[in-house]
Amino acid sequence: MSTKEFLNQQFLGNTVGQYLLCGAILLLGFGLRRLLSRIVSSIFFRIIKRHTAGVSEKELNDFLIQPLSVVLFLFTLFLAFNVLDYPTSVTHDLAHSVTWPKRLAFAVYQIGVISALTWVVLRLIDFAELVYRRRAELLTSTNTRLDAQFIPFAKDFAKVMILIFAFLVMLGQVFNVNVTALIGGLGIGGLAVAFAAKESLENLIASFTIFLDRPFQVGDLVTVGGITGTVEKVGFRSTRLRTAEKSYVTVPNKSMIDKPLDNLSLRTARRVSFTLNFGHETTREQLLSIAADLRTYLHEHPLIMPEEVQIKLAALTQTGRDLSVQYFVQVATYDEYLTVKEAVNYRILEIVEEHDGVFATNTTVVRMVTDPGITSGTGQASDGSII
Repeated sequence: MSTKEFLNQQFLGNTVGQYLLCGAILLLGFGLRRLLSRIVSSIFFRIIKRHTAGVSEKELNDFLIQPLSVVLFLFTLFLAFNVLDYPTSVTHDLAHSVTWPKRLAFAVYQIGVISALTWVVLRLIDFAELVYRRRAELLTSTNTRLDAQFIPFAKDFAKVMILIFAFLVMLGQVFNVNVTALIGGLGIGGLAVAFAAKESLENLIASFTIFLDRPFQVGDLVTVGGITGTVEKVGFRSTRLRTAEKSYVTVPNKSMIDKPLDNLSLRTARRVSFTLNFGHETTREQLLSIAADLRTYLHEHPLIMPEEVQIKLAALTQTGRDLSVQYFVQVATYDEYLTVKEAVNYRILEIVEEHDGVFATNTTVVRMVTDPGITSGTGQASDGSII
């Protein structure tokens, strides 16, 4: 048997040559899919390079190569299986005969292509978010923090819109659904869904309110509903806070606008107030000297408001003398506030040691008084009573 005769042999409606050509196209497409994807990604990066400051080509490749590989392999499948012949279904009208296996395969192929292209678009949205985030990091304008808050929200919103659009395209192109009539016929059903998703809609509307009113931004330290944390992300439904314990708290957006919210990051200064308890051994002159030196130090500190410094002898107690201290630190972050507070505390210790001051201790002093009328042998007082 010659090679030509072998290739022309029929099997399930197709020749051996057709099967071999189909397999060769599949193998070639499968082997070259990642290389071709990298080439397409590189060409695309060169086109948009001047708009992608701070982002490398490798980062774009990480986003696109995998979904592009799927798209290119699906295109390879289309070319490969298009060389095969498919059986025709038996109908009364031969003019409208349909190759049902091919039609079924094409429907599955359409679903795959729409899904893969949607994946590519979603990855492009992720890449665009990365570009704008890097650009915001490079800028020093006052809108940088607002961009950091808006960009993730815009990314999520765009993804939801793309997924809805892809689903409608799939219904119309693959399943031949009249999408316009479907949307117009929602009516009462859509109203019922709206009532069922009442809380979700409220949170969605609240998210837009947050962006319009701007009570806080990403990076702000806020207190809401008894929870204090740093805002890390504002999403469709909720806002994510990172607490001082490093836990990740999710707060519904509706609560963020309905409950009283204290934006601690917008404070002009942070208040520090405490009491120094000195023992009775510390004299009046020592207290005056300690207070004077501490007041001078706080007035000269560059991050402390001098007009708000208060150092007073607050109380005289059974255990000692209480010196109240209050000042305000002009810093933006909590870490800076702790650093200034620590420096002040160390300086207080130095001042107290310089003036030989003594801090009070929580002890009880018992003074023993001996009655001279008591004799050591009899246990009787001078008036004759027994002790």
